[in-house]
Amino acid sequence: MDVETRELRYFVAVAEELHFGRAARRLGIAQPPLSRAIRLLERRMGVTLLNRTSREVRLTAAGEMLLAEGRSALAAVAGAVRRSQKAAATSPRLVLALKPGGDADLLPTILDHYAATVPDAVPVELAFSVGERAAMVRDGRADLALLHRPQNDLTGLDSEDLHTQGQVVVLPDDHPLATRTTVSMADLRGETQPRWPEARPGVTGHPVSDTDQLLQLIRLGRMVAVLPESVRDRLPAGTVSRPVVDADPATLVIAWARSSTSLRVAAFVRAAISAVGAPLHPAARAVPLRRDVTVHI
Repeated sequence: MDVETRELRYFVAVAEELHFGRAARRLGIAQPPLSRAIRLLERRMGVTLLNRTSREVRLTAAGEMLLAEGRSALAAVAGAVRRSQKAAATSPRLVLALKPGGDADLLPTILDHYAATVPDAVPVELAFSVGERAAMVRDGRADLALLHRPQNDLTGLDSEDLHTQGQVVVLPDDHPLATRTTVSMADLRGETQPRWPEARPGVTGHPVSDTDQLLQLIRLGRMVAVLPESVRDRLPAGTVSRPVVDADPATLVIAWARSSTSLRVAAFVRAAISAVGAPLHPAARAVPLRRDVTVHI
């Protein structure tokens, strides 16, 4: 069966508010039509999405699934609209989302190589964000993003690896583990660690919004953090780093919307990989760089 975008918007609003009145106000419609639309959606799907009583509204298992999928679908639609609008713009450009200091010092090389090697290179606008880079690509505010695997949630995105490095734990200099030359993940059990805004689902910890805030919290003894080893160059006084021998490597990736067919995005990805000398993944899909050429990367 087909579900209209309008129906998804209605359901997501009710599912997030868990209150028909608030959802109706949020949508700018009256409550009775909203209630009828949700009942009709349930009838057409043949499932109960919401358990309703006079006191509360709760999601069923089917409702929780539709909420997650509905959010993704609405973001994809919004992204498609924005990308179409960009394609029609008289002054084409690319928007690259990244967090300050999150490029492993590769960005100048990538931008220079792109400008020098792509004949129809367009201006690249940098959008700095800590917590919304992946979301910006999903909903079309950005064309590409520099993200880290496994830390960031790459759902709905395609990506290519640019740079891989080991990880270290950053500690207050008076922490018991600071006397060690290396540590293991088991040594960090029970320690308070950070949770980034774009963390993968299921990651728990103390919420932080940027690296500078995190390093100050570590210096004050509030937590420890496992970070890419390049952070050692910017540690504040009162903190130390130690290699984590069994931590998964941190990989800087360039990511773009899985639904994107932009030739400009493809050209930038190819230039970025070439600029940093990253190995070309043998199983990577074909990326079109010009309308008459397909290059496998």
